[in-house]
Amino acid sequence: MNKVRANAAEAVADIPDGASLAVGGFGLSGVPDTLIRALHDQGASALRVVSNNCGVDGRGLGVLLAAGRIARVTGSYVGENKEFARQYLSGELEVELVPQGTLAERLRAGGAGIPAFYTPAGVGTQVARGGLPWRHTPDGSVAVSSPPKETRDFAGRPHVMEHGITTDFALVRAWRGDRHGNLRFRRAAANFNPLAAMAGRVTIAEVEELVEPGDLRPEDVHLPGVFVQRLVELTAAQATDKQIEKRTVRS
Repeated sequence: MNKVRANAAEAVADIPDGASLAVGGFGLSGVPDTLIRALHDQGASALRVVSNNCGVDGRGLGVLLAAGRIARVTGSYVGENKEFARQYLSGELEVELVPQGTLAERLRAGGAGIPAFYTPAGVGTQVARGGLPWRHTPDGSVAVSSPPKETRDFAGRPHVMEHGITTDFALVRAWRGDRHGNLRFRRAAANFNPLAAMAGRVTIAEVEELVEPGDLRPEDVHLPGVFVQRLVELTAAQATDKQIEKRTVRS
């Protein structure tokens, strides 16, 4: 039951080229930076990433993106990542943009074993009709676009069918975790990290504080250890190295 690995490099060593990854974090809050950097050093490429956003230039998933290691992104928010926009518009990166709440539910549904569900989000838009550009050609034309989705009425209101998401691996960050893999998240890190963890077939968590089994009360556990296969304890420097996208919004 002891799921702790010696370091991040050991925890991500078997992630292969072409693997799909669910990655936690919201903006730069709760991003598993140590695991991402270990994966960068490990060298896996052609990765298919599912995450709310793709980090920023030089931080979070932006590290893998800048190295050309990501082939496809399913997410909700481009944010301040100029390299993300450049790769998408030049045809180097395939991008599926998903309404944020729908993305959260697709991850949760996949982790709960639910193959698909219906939602009113996206009805009457290209999300439902199809035609959203997933990949461009170098000249800017659309090479791959989204397909139309099944719609169905419930109580007289149209809904779009969305598929649950599961991935080969998940990388997440938690505030506290015990050796059995039970996790507790803090503040904004509680947004996408639990959902990403549920969606991964092999979930790897970096934790700021590692505690012994029993130190986390049952009511304090946000994600049970059944969803987590590997744990990495962060150093004090890694645990406190936290950034935000913008310190100010106006001059």
